[in-house]
Amino acid sequence: MSLNVAVQMDPIQRINIKGDSTFALLLEAQKRGHALSYYTPDRLALYQARVFATVERLEVRDQAGDHFTLATPHRVDLAEFDVVLLRQDPPFDLAYVTTTHLLERIHPKTLVVNDPGAVRNAPEKVLVTEFPQLMPATLITRDLSEIKAFRAEHGDIVMKPLYGHGGGAVFRVTRDDLNFGSLYDMFAVTFREPWVVQAFLPNIKYGDKRIILVDGEYAGAVNRIPAADDLRSNMVRGGAPAATDLSPREREICETIGPSLRARGLLFVGIDVIDGYLTEINVTSPTGIRAIKNLGGADIAARIWDKIEAKRRGA
Repeated sequence: MSLNVAVQMDPIQRINIKGDSTFALLLEAQKRGHALSYYTPDRLALYQARVFATVERLEVRDQAGDHFTLATPHRVDLAEFDVVLLRQDPPFDLAYVTTTHLLERIHPKTLVVNDPGAVRNAPEKVLVTEFPQLMPATLITRDLSEIKAFRAEHGDIVMKPLYGHGGGAVFRVTRDDLNFGSLYDMFAVTFREPWVVQAFLPNIKYGDKRIILVDGEYAGAVNRIPAADDLRSNMVRGGAPAATDLSPREREICETIGPSLRARGLLFVGIDVIDGYLTEINVTSPTGIRAIKNLGGADIAARIWDKIEAKRRGA
């Protein structure tokens, strides 16, 4: 089966191919003989109920510094593609939301991965709240009195913007931290959205596990261990990847949320688990598949394309 595939992503010349999951998906698609085209979100256009993009035919190579070749740009109706990979990184802002509205016009006749409507309606730090039994104590609010009451109940807390990404603006606030008031003021001025406030999990020092689910089923995992001087375990923030297996609790988490992810058309999902607690469900542009393979784990890019091809066959 040869598919005509477009990828909506950030500028390809800027990516770090060593750990980029989108690049892994493109390499696997090319290996299977699928035709690749590339465009950035700013090249989308809706005209007379049809969705167009200025795309460039793409070839990729797993060679740092020389990892792609692009052909001449041309305008095309996205409905002509078999598959569109929705792979631009957050921030999950109104520009991102707008692209999901446009891509909904062509899905599912053109298979968009992940389902754009589900991506819009399931931002990572909101979707997770549908499973409170799997989470640490969590509050979403801008209200100072609510945060104070939560802090009084739980002591050490973590605060982060609701639509933040990549570990940006994640703070631990201890029970007696005198910087709390200043931090609240800074958040109030800097972010318009509510914040996520969670009970601090001390065992973060042993790692924040990224677990990949493909069409609702467990596919692989990597443990991300934070640097000694940092709360955050994101690999872009210096977290160190380590091979890992799932605990019974983590398997329970996957089995609990998997059917909901599958029903929503969220084919490629990365969840974050700390000490047996589910903290995020990442659906916009999940990462981790190259790290998992490099550590001897599964080839998740191949598994994702197996699922995409099956869906295009109607299986």
